[in-house]
Amino acid sequence: MKNNAVAVLFASDEDSHLNDLTIHRTTASLPFGGRYRLIDFVLSNLVHANITKIGIITRNNYNSLMDHIRQGRDWDLNRKNSGISVYPPFVFNTAHDVYKGKIEALYMLRGFLLNSNEEYVVISNTNIAFNIDFDEVEKFHEEKGADITMLTYATTDVTPRKLIVTADKNKRIKDLRFPVATDTGKQLCNLNIYYVKKDLLISLIDNAYAHGSYDFEKDILRASLNDLYVMSYEIDNYVAVIDRIPTYFKSSMELLDPEVREDLFYHHSTILTKVKDSVPTKYKEGANVHNSIIADGCEINGTVENSVLFRSVKVGKGAVIRNSIIMENGIVMENAQLDYTITDKDCIIQSGRRLSGYESYPMVVVKGKVI
Repeated sequence: MKNNAVAVLFASDEDSHLNDLTIHRTTASLPFGGRYRLIDFVLSNLVHANITKIGIITRNNYNSLMDHIRQGRDWDLNRKNSGISVYPPFVFNTAHDVYKGKIEALYMLRGFLLNSNEEYVVISNTNIAFNIDFDEVEKFHEEKGADITMLTYATTDVTPRKLIVTADKNKRIKDLRFPVATDTGKQLCNLNIYYVKKDLLISLIDNAYAHGSYDFEKDILRASLNDLYVMSYEIDNYVAVIDRIPTYFKSSMELLDPEVREDLFYHHSTILTKVKDSVPTKYKEGANVHNSIIADGCEINGTVENSVLFRSVKVGKGAVIRNSIIMENGIVMENAQLDYTITDKDCIIQSGRRLSGYESYPMVVVKGKVI
C-alpha cells in the first residue's frame, strides 16, 4: 500500500557530540554494525512503508553521504517521480548562512513540501538505529485524531538536551521538559521523529519563521501542547540514539547479542545498505575469533574477541583485538594490542603498539592515522 507521506531527514543533529568520528563525515553516514551507515535505518523503514519521496537536509561534510546513497538505488529510490533529493544547509541559495535550527531548515524546504501530493510529512533525525512499521504509525495517528505524532522510547540514557515526555492514558502528551538531577531510572523520551499533516506543518513553520523562531521542539512542539493534539507513539523494541562516543560504542557492542541483532535488523523488515562486491573473509592459521561481527573482505591472522570489524580489515599474527571497533580498510599489524578502541577508516596500528581506552569512554583513532 502506498503510504500517504513524504519524508524530511536531517543528516546532522546539532546536539550530537560524536567529535572525532564526524570530523570527515556527517552523522548520517557514520559507519555502524560492520557494513551499515546510520542513515540506512530510517531509509529502510521508510521504503518498506512505501514512503519513497525523501528530502535530506545536509549540514557539513556530506561527501561520504552522497557517495553512500548514490541516488538511492540500493533502496529502490532512484525513481523519476519520487526518490531522494539532497538539499544544501544554506537558508537560501543566495546566502551562505547555515540554517540555525529545524524551523529555518524546514522553511527552506517549503517548495519541496508544497510540490508534494502526499498528505503527511515524516520528520526524522538520522542518528537513530531502529526498525519499525511506519504504516502502523500512520494508523495510530489517524485513529487518535492527532495533529502531531511524536515517536518516543523508554531509556536510562537521559542527556541534558533530551526531552522527557509526559503523556496521559490516551497517549496525548501533556508536558515536554529537559531532565533534572532527580530524573533517575527509565524515562519516556522524544526520539526526534514526527508524523504530521503537511498543511499543518507548513502553517506552523511559516508562523514560527515569521516570529524569528528556530527551535522546532521548543518553539513549536512545547508551545503547541495546549492547542494541538500531540500524541506519543512509543516504540517498544530495540532503539539506539547515537549522539556521543559512549553511545556509539555501547550500541555497537550491544549488536554482539543475537537477540538485539534480530530485533534491530529483522524485527519488522530487513535493513538495506549500499551493496559492495567484497570477497569472503579469510581466517588464516592462528586466527582466533570469539563473539564478534566480521564483515566481508577481512583477513584474520590474530585474535579478535567481543569486537566489530568492518570490511577489508587486516589483523596480523599475534595481534589481539578485544572490545573494539575497527572500521573499513583498517590494518592492525603483528603483535599489536587493542582494547576498548575505535579506529576510523584507513587507520594503521603498527607492530607492537598497545592502545586501550575504557568501556565508558573508548579511545578513538581518527580516520587515516598511523600509530
